[in-house]
Amino acid sequence: MSHHLQSALSDLRDLIKITELDIADIKEAKNEQQFERLSLKEEKLKSFESKKAMIDHEISLLMTAQPDKDLPQLLNDEQHNALDELKVELSNLRDANKRYAKFVLSVSNLYNTFLERLVPTEMQGYNRVASKDASILEVRV
Repeated sequence: MSHHLQSALSDLRDLIKITELDIADIKEAKNEQQFERLSLKEEKLKSFESKKAMIDHEISLLMTAQPDKDLPQLLNDEQHNALDELKVELSNLRDANKRYAKFVLSVSNLYNTFLERLVPTEMQGYNRVASKDASILEVRV
């Protein structure tokens, strides 16, 4: 189980680093780099989820094998420390994702505002369609 804990920690730390890179890039409008890292981010997330499932399974086996003991009694100090680190890193990832989400929302709102100014829309039932008053952009060279 110690190996899975360390490996899960590594995945979490990698996800945090990738998210921090995404934050830096979105601030500079470097969208391509963010898109290029997307598959790596998904891979790391799947890897973490797999390792977490293995950890959960191993803890379940320990608890089933020794039902008279509480979980803290079943784990050694290294495992306790790794679980504590895991909690801290999960919190760090959550915080990084919150910061990134704020930037994504801001950029999205900016693009939507620009689009609305370029091509005004109106609601027709539940659908948003180009306004009848929308004019085609005129480009002069």
